Amino acid sequence: MRLVVFDVDGTLIDSQHHIVGAMTTAFHKAGLDPLPREAVLRIVGLSLPVAVAELTVGHGAAVQARIVEEYRDAFMQARLVQAAPLYPGALDCLDGLAGRDDVLLALATGKSRRGVAAMIAAHGLEGRFASVQTADDHPSKPHPAMLLAAAADTGIDPADAVMVGDTSFDMDMAKAAGMAAFGVRWGYHAPDALTASGAALVAADFADLGQALERWAA
Repeated sequence: MRLVVFDVDGTLIDSQHHIVGAMTTAFHKAGLDPLPREAVLRIVGLSLPVAVAELTVGHGAAVQARIVEEYRDAFMQARLVQAAPLYPGALDCLDGLAGRDDVLLALATGKSRRGVAAMIAAHGLEGRFASVQTADDHPSKPHPAMLLAAAADTGIDPADAVMVGDTSFDMDMAKAAGMAAFGVRWGYHAPDALTASGAALVAADFADLGQALERWAA
């Protein structure tokens, strides 16, 4: 058996507008000037408190806690208006892998469990993932805890698993867990950053990724 673990934001769903909009709202409500879009997207993948701490160096814990709460509220409101879309080809790729009897799928994400559940429901992805690991239960990426928990849940050795993600945090997490790492070009970190962090390949689109995963699982 093989295990394919997917990141969520920037890998399966294009949530950049929700993320940047929610962070801009949170900064405004905390009395801070909003950050450039590029700065916000660089921290996608980290657990929210860690991401906010990275973005607010020099500000106190009270300000950071306010931003975390305001972000959660703003993101939830944006999600209720319209769910972040799946990237083109994502569903076909997931269905192709889920149809194999020698591959299991999992998620490892900096999102909350509530956020992941909402994403799964919005896109009809119920039943596809044998393990769902979130920021609620683990240290932030790139700590390997999420991947090791997914491997334990499924009974698959990390050496027989691959992490698919769009950030260097995903690649570093995979390396720390003893898993292979595949990057994707359409997310929030540059391809050269993924390669530098250990990505065995950086897929151009979901068709390319699906073919690479089929070869890896063969």
